Amino acid sequence: MTKIACLAGAAVAALLATSAAAQTSEEATRAYLDQIKAKNDILHAVIAVNPAALADARARDAERKAGKVRSAIHGLLILLKDNIESAEPLATTAGSLALKDNVTGRDAPLVKGLRDSGAVILGKANLSEWANIRSNNSISGWSAVGGTVRNPYVLDRSACGSSSGSGAAVAAGLAWAAIGTETDGSITCPAAINGLVGLKPTVGLVSRTHIVPISHSQDTAGPMTTTVEDAARILTAIAGSDPADVATKAADSHKTDYAKGLSKDALKGVTLAVARFYTGYSPKTDAVFEQALADLKAQGATLVEVKAFDEGPIGAAEGVVLYTELKVDLAAYLASTDPKKVPSRTLADLIAFNKATPHEFEWFGQESFEKAEKTKGYSDPDYIKALADSKRLAGPEGIDRILKETGAVAIVAPTTGPAWTIDPLNGDNYGGSPTTLPAVAGYPHLTVPMGQVTGLPVGLSFIGPAWSEKLLLNLGYAYEQATMKRKAPTFLPTIAP
Repeated sequence: MTKIACLAGAAVAALLATSAAAQTSEEATRAYLDQIKAKNDILHAVIAVNPAALADARARDAERKAGKVRSAIHGLLILLKDNIESAEPLATTAGSLALKDNVTGRDAPLVKGLRDSGAVILGKANLSEWANIRSNNSISGWSAVGGTVRNPYVLDRSACGSSSGSGAAVAAGLAWAAIGTETDGSITCPAAINGLVGLKPTVGLVSRTHIVPISHSQDTAGPMTTTVEDAARILTAIAGSDPADVATKAADSHKTDYAKGLSKDALKGVTLAVARFYTGYSPKTDAVFEQALADLKAQGATLVEVKAFDEGPIGAAEGVVLYTELKVDLAAYLASTDPKKVPSRTLADLIAFNKATPHEFEWFGQESFEKAEKTKGYSDPDYIKALADSKRLAGPEGIDRILKETGAVAIVAPTTGPAWTIDPLNGDNYGGSPTTLPAVAGYPHLTVPMGQVTGLPVGLSFIGPAWSEKLLLNLGYAYEQATMKRKAPTFLPTIAP
């Protein structure tokens, strides 16, 4: 506790210094590397730093000096969640010791998009191991490779998962932005809990090639940033079709400049559906949400209440889909790696590896892996039915129906409650969340800071139909600019009466 406590008080001011005043990308890189050196021993947010970051930053500076600016993110520093491959000599581990030597030399297409836009890859962010699919009793933010990510607002609190390191790092000033991935809540929860903007795009807008998978039906990558405009700029760089990912076939036809035309007046005259069925889990969060609703109305939005919706059948079907797809999709990914570096070639191999590796079982087991191993593949009638039911219930009969019946363009809800205390013995203590509907439907979900509960951030969710990223970013931008609710972290050691 002594080391943690040293971050409180006057020491915080010095540590909060970032590259905001830097003149060059090289200076910004050095500033972020200094921040990682100062904070990461406590936050455990970064697994690895790109050894070529400074050289890449100098190259971007040289281009700028020569009059070549590739995009609005030229020379800016981005962390990648460590289930996303990049060409640097860094392992892509998904937090697991089974992948500790998984240096592929490949850029995921989204990473190529970032590079082509002039961004600099700063390194890899810690995460919930295997993106939180190994066990239902897991600790969000823990991985055998990276340890436990701590929330920079209150250090004994969870950073949520599975993109925990991405959220904590950006919030704490260790990078300008980060890329997270989500299957169900893994961008939006850590973004909200770490006081950030987080966008889970429509499944198929951003390629998943060379990303360690859970589910091809629900997986997607997206930006985690301090502002809506920054998220829009990153999405512009990473969106697009990829021949290797069939889900992205239509992406190019939907891709646009998401930052162009962002308007402070975007809430005027729009109707929003208030998902009241996502309240009641955290009274203090509900109070912040009521203020957010008042702020939306003050900006010209009309609010229509939706008091009830039964997610139970969706959740049950989702489980069948995720476990079935995990077994097949993960084996396909492992087959693409070097067997000399990654001896595990199947989910069964990973289960055996974990049993033989005590550190992997330090805090929780792998009952979810074992459940997935028992699934029967894509020809299983139970899987086929669950996939069809879940998509129908969450999409046409879920989000689409709510929007049609209310005349709304988007749904709003509290993203989740404040961060819970890290508890390695009992695991996570999640509250309510609206993540499942858009995750299962494959629709976009944006979270924007809406205030704090006793110093802990909470977020406001905007959920829309497929391919509505431009709309959601505009709504979120108008709300953000009218309220400016984000506050910098305080690095408190704990909250206690």
